[in-house]
Amino acid sequence: MTDGGYAGKLVAWVDTHCHIALDIVRKPKGQRGFAVLPHRWVIERTLSWLVRCRRLDHDYERLPAHSEPFIKWAMIGLMTRRLAPTPGLRPWQSTRES
Repeated sequence: MTDGGYAGKLVAWVDTHCHIALDIVRKPKGQRGFAVLPHRWVIERTLSWLVRCRRLDHDYERLPAHSEPFIKWAMIGLMTRRLAPTPGLRPWQSTRES
């Protein structure tokens, strides 16, 4: 899934070389201004979680193969904290007594 900026030859190239069907997410006709597009916010949200990690805040690595392990470590840490959170109040819980 990608946005409209990557439409064109990229779709055919990915289909030919990677054998993956690439979907282009486009804005609805007549839309003005910002609106959340389906499924795209999931990608944007995940990227914002990743850049919270200090090492991933800037592109320090020369090759994507060097960045990949750091991305995997960041996601492992994120999922570990979600599966086994620290004891205490959860972010979605209210601080007020009911």
